[in-house]
Amino acid sequence: MNHLIIFAHPNSQNSFGRAIADRVLETGKNLGVETRFRDLYTLGFNPIISFEELQAANSGIIPEEVKYEHELIRQADLITLVYPLWWMGFPGLLKGYLDRVLSHGFAYKTENGESVGLLKGKQMQQFITIGSNVEKYKEFGIDKSLDHCLVNGLFNYCGIENVTYELFGDIHLIDDNARRAMLDIVEQKTQEKLTALLKEKTV
Repeated sequence: MNHLIIFAHPNSQNSFGRAIADRVLETGKNLGVETRFRDLYTLGFNPIISFEELQAANSGIIPEEVKYEHELIRQADLITLVYPLWWMGFPGLLKGYLDRVLSHGFAYKTENGESVGLLKGKQMQQFITIGSNVEKYKEFGIDKSLDHCLVNGLFNYCGIENVTYELFGDIHLIDDNARRAMLDIVEQKTQEKLTALLKEKTV
């Protein structure tokens, strides 16, 4: 049973996003789950994909640092993404990570003229922080647009069918009690996912 946490926030030590990622990590450890933690900013992961790398990936030639991420994803039963929503998208570093790591031949392939996801059998959860109000996002349907693009839209394409997400809003306005309540939700959701997966592994 393996859990991979991918965290992307420039304030990698003191942000609320870090508190979320730490709670996810702690929850897994309390359940005895093998967990790998990838703090993309601290790692200094290069998010820029060159044309040469893009072309080489189509021939199965992959840089070593990307191969390493591939192996972590292959081993993972659950992948957790923790990031702030910026301009309706991933932070640039996380977007670049996904550009490079979700490569042709690893995350998907082309078969009979159609794309086929290759990361089947995995689950994913995303914890997304936003400065705006979640209810306002829902009122305008932005939450559904995010789901169609960044959550299920992207990762279903890669074969991950079970993807859930939580939006945590008004991050700069809420008090410590509200933050603690959000962290309890993070723990609950993570515990539910991991407990169900552990049961599947023992059947």
